[in-house]
Amino acid sequence: MPYPVAFAEDAPDAAPQDAPRVDPERLADKLDDPMSDSGFADGLTAFVADAETGDRLFARDGDQTAVPASTTKIVTAVSALHAMGPSARLSTDVVRDDNGGIVLVGGGDPTISADGTFEHYPRPATMEDLAIKTAAALRDDGVDSVSLSYDESLYSGSDMPPGWKSTYVTEGSAATVHALMLDGGRVYPEQHYSERVEDPPSVAADAFAEQLEEAGIEVAGAPAPGEAPDGADPIASVQSPPLSELVEWMMLESDNNIAEALFRQVALAQGHDASSAGGTEAVDEIMTELGIDDVHIEDGSGLSVNNRITPKALVDLVLLAADPEHPGLHAALTGLPTAHFTGTLDDRYSPESGSYAGAGVVHAKTGTLNGVSTLAGTAQTADGRLLAFAFMANDPAAVASTLDTFTSVLAECGCS
Repeated sequence: MPYPVAFAEDAPDAAPQDAPRVDPERLADKLDDPMSDSGFADGLTAFVADAETGDRLFARDGDQTAVPASTTKIVTAVSALHAMGPSARLSTDVVRDDNGGIVLVGGGDPTISADGTFEHYPRPATMEDLAIKTAAALRDDGVDSVSLSYDESLYSGSDMPPGWKSTYVTEGSAATVHALMLDGGRVYPEQHYSERVEDPPSVAADAFAEQLEEAGIEVAGAPAPGEAPDGADPIASVQSPPLSELVEWMMLESDNNIAEALFRQVALAQGHDASSAGGTEAVDEIMTELGIDDVHIEDGSGLSVNNRITPKALVDLVLLAADPEHPGLHAALTGLPTAHFTGTLDDRYSPESGSYAGAGVVHAKTGTLNGVSTLAGTAQTADGRLLAFAFMANDPAAVASTLDTFTSVLAECGCS
């Protein structure tokens, strides 16, 4: 049986932490007032467990599914690491076509940059490097002018996952999902929330053509959509950072395009079409393999309002990522933002907020949609005990600061 064991009330001899264990009744007493005062009515669900033993410490409708928003990325992270391994990389290739030209083949890396000038992503592959390698290979064959096409056929189905608002692209939440894109499809690569380009593959191909010209190879005409010949060997390739780094960045910054890329890569790894439907099937299989119940997601980012997860499932995934017997999953945990210091939590838990007790000791994935606020991760108590938690508010009154208050209660609580 995997360690830690969720709901392990029947396993009191599980290896303890040095810090005193939390008394569930005392914790419930501490959470009662802030939860009652939240105004969330029936839209608030929660689950808290001991991170070492897996013991349930607190539950409020913990088995009730809710819209998870971006805490969906915990599912995506664990699924990708499980299916692909932390050292996997996504490759962008150039191959020869049957007519003497070349084909730029998208492998699903959404982080590739034009030349590294705007490094929104850490250590991205660049079209500049790919062009230099391609130019060298072409010159070795005596070629100084080529036609260029681009192949984005790795992904199938709609480029807009089910349950997405059409405005997500224009408002900068995400680009449409493609196997070939540049800087996450951003119009302004230096901005996290930038309007996204209408045709990410075409923009990426144009950037590659420009870099190829800079490298001394003339590109005849404008890049056009095409397909790589079956079985063609690359003449040049660049790789993304390892999956563990992509996962950590996705979790830290809540990057939606990395999440959607990984969702489709999970589908491929599990033998399904690289579509939204394929991702859903693949994640269902992985959750079954890992013993995680009550997870249904239709995208990888959590932008879809069709996703449903229970607080207990989120906690079980956090516990699994912390499991020393599953070291390949650790990036799902190490990528969590730190309250008041990093990522999507850097402007929360301030001294003026009333939740400052959680600063530095709460590490959690955030989630926000209209009428949805969620938070799931770990918190260290005043006695030094590590807890895993998930708080989910599906309510028109849902605000993130209220969930911060709940987690600060965990941090303040000795409760032994």
